[in-house]
Amino acid sequence: MTTESVDVLVIGAGPSGCVSASYLFNNGVSVKVVEKTKFPRLVVGESLIPRVMDHFAEVGLFPALDAMNFEKKLGARFIRGEEICVFDFSEKYTEGWDWTWQVPRADFDNTLAQEVIKKGVDLEFESEVISVTFEGKNSTTVIKDKEGNLKEIKAKFIIDSSGYGRVLPRLLDLDTPSKLDPHSSIFTHVKDVNRPEGEEGTLISFDILETEVWLWVIPFSNGNTSLGVVGPTTFINSLSDKSNADALRNAIQLSDYYIKRFGDVDFLFEPVKLENYSRSVKKMYGDGFALTGNSSEFLDPVFSSGVAFATESGILAAKLIHKELKGENVDWETEFTGYMKSGIGVFTTYVKEWYTGNLQTLFFHQPENPDVKRKICAVLAGYVWDETNPFVKKHDNVIKNMAHMINMEKEA
Repeated sequence: MTTESVDVLVIGAGPSGCVSASYLFNNGVSVKVVEKTKFPRLVVGESLIPRVMDHFAEVGLFPALDAMNFEKKLGARFIRGEEICVFDFSEKYTEGWDWTWQVPRADFDNTLAQEVIKKGVDLEFESEVISVTFEGKNSTTVIKDKEGNLKEIKAKFIIDSSGYGRVLPRLLDLDTPSKLDPHSSIFTHVKDVNRPEGEEGTLISFDILETEVWLWVIPFSNGNTSLGVVGPTTFINSLSDKSNADALRNAIQLSDYYIKRFGDVDFLFEPVKLENYSRSVKKMYGDGFALTGNSSEFLDPVFSSGVAFATESGILAAKLIHKELKGENVDWETEFTGYMKSGIGVFTTYVKEWYTGNLQTLFFHQPENPDVKRKICAVLAGYVWDETNPFVKKHDNVIKNMAHMINMEKEA
């Protein structure tokens, strides 16, 4: 068995892995990335939020992505029957990017990975992690390549960006139940043959079919659109006992807004079901490793936070490892877990209050309150560490209390 040695081994070549590997490489740290699959590959998480752009820009990956001409996402639209609420990212409380992208992730992730390889990072596809052993912080990881050959990689640190693969959580028994109720989704891509001209055709939308059930519509610049239904697992399972395709068709029939556009379009692949997708871990780091992105926490797709948390944790882990390799002290509990948990906590509240209906009460309340809307918009854009925003700082109570006041007014 051959042996390689690097400062940092990154598991997974998705956005989190590519951002952390780029940061480390740019700062002179020897890094290797191993990826189990062959790219391009299908993956969910096609709608980004503006905060993610900070990370791509900082590590030098933005120009390659920008050259792909992905569909620009300037905000998001929420539909509930006749009611419509549109958030515009240029009208938000916190300074920051006011646009992002809607992306077919196969193309997006492949662009990132190829750019990382172009930089000079050693990225190995179709290499699966078989085992990991730690001696203090130093680790030995055994990987198997596509020919079945085994290889050892010795590293001073491991960043696990394996997403749903959850390599270290599985190997080190770190999984723990999510605090969110079990939800599932079914999604596919369609050739959007009935796409209207102009903004209507390109706008990302969430169509609320009932309080806890919604359809996502994410148009891409290549003429295809991602369609998915999300709801409590029991509801998703009740849509059909025949097939995922049948279930998704039945969900589209429930949408007054989209039935004409998508009622009879062909699915480009057999719809994929993600069951009970929310994830959590007992700890986000340990001696010699850090968990980033979906390998630690995954909340819910309703506000498209997945990739942003992945790259936020990826770049932060890379920065802290770089500090440590230079001999500086790092307080991982405060600087990594504490920081990430505060942002995840804000988004968790918003997801929970979405499903209670309280957040929907705020979204669709008329007349709109522009100040409240700007503050909520900053959260939806991913600026969830800005504690000058009361909708961040007081997230535990502010949505609940405002919804309660609105409901009291209505009753009065």
